[in-house]
Amino acid sequence: MKNQIAILSLALVTFTSCTSQKSTVAKLSTNPTSLESNSTDVEKYIKTITAEDLKTHLYIVASDEMQGRNTGEEGQKKAGKYLIDQYTKNGVPFPKGVNSYYQPIPSSYFQKAFSPKLGNSENIWAFVEGSEKPNEILVISAHYDHVGMKNGEIYNGADDDGSGTVALLEIAQAFQQAKNEGKGPKRSILFLHVTGEEHGLHGSRYYTENPLFPLAKTITDINIDMIGRRDKLHEDSNNYVYIIGSDYLSSDLYNITEAANKKFVNLNLDYKYNDRNDPNRFYYRSDHYNFAKHNIPAVFLFNGTHEDYHQPTDEPSKIEYDALEKRTQLAFAIAWELANRKDRPVVDKSGN
Repeated sequence: MKNQIAILSLALVTFTSCTSQKSTVAKLSTNPTSLESNSTDVEKYIKTITAEDLKTHLYIVASDEMQGRNTGEEGQKKAGKYLIDQYTKNGVPFPKGVNSYYQPIPSSYFQKAFSPKLGNSENIWAFVEGSEKPNEILVISAHYDHVGMKNGEIYNGADDDGSGTVALLEIAQAFQQAKNEGKGPKRSILFLHVTGEEHGLHGSRYYTENPLFPLAKTITDINIDMIGRRDKLHEDSNNYVYIIGSDYLSSDLYNITEAANKKFVNLNLDYKYNDRNDPNRFYYRSDHYNFAKHNIPAVFLFNGTHEDYHQPTDEPSKIEYDALEKRTQLAFAIAWELANRKDRPVVDKSGN
């Protein structure tokens, strides 16, 4: 997740008033949404997402060999190659209309007056084509970059955002298996590993400025950034996830998220950081925001920050793989419903 020192300082000033609020309150839906997808199918394929497989991937993606996955550097490119190898192994192709898994981004795009010079980098995309509405696109995103090395120490970024990165691999594998068995999604799904998030949400901004598929046909972004740990507000249990932004543009998306969780996963959905007045401003600090600002409904899954956030101690050994499994399964369940229901989520809110 992108770090914002000034914002975090403000968060410290207002910490007492914020933490005094009850943190795990699910909203009441006045218009409950019924799930339209086949529950038996969801229950079958959701079980293919396992803590064991997530752990196997993460110990590679967040290994010292990847050198902290800084944007455009050798370690990030190695991590990207691993992702592509997994998609190839599982038969998940790159999208139609392109000739590789890469969306190249030149170094010049990353330049900011206050940022370090970054090398050429790439978004990585994989694709499961829909059977009935292939031109309607659901995006599932996670950033695969981190902050690299500092003073000789490797910042492996296991939670940030190795956890989201490997979640995409598992979700894609589940959808591809379903497709192979004649149960593929009705809409197409773009699995988008974005680069440059830590330096300013660059990769997702580049994609939305240079979309492979028309933004008008993009129905939702499910963004996954840090889902492998717990924060201090949930010391007694990891059976939660923060949900941010689901109701900003679409009441449908909020209701689908709630219903999918209740039916298949039963996590505690925490809306603390969904508050538009929250000083942390997490809604604006990860890649879903670049979709939302184009009026595309977006939901952000997040476990909150912890003592290893942006530290060299954010290691795979500290990930709680049971929590990572359940949160990945929630993202899958939301995606399954969005990809298969009759109508795309209605944009009925301003986003403000």
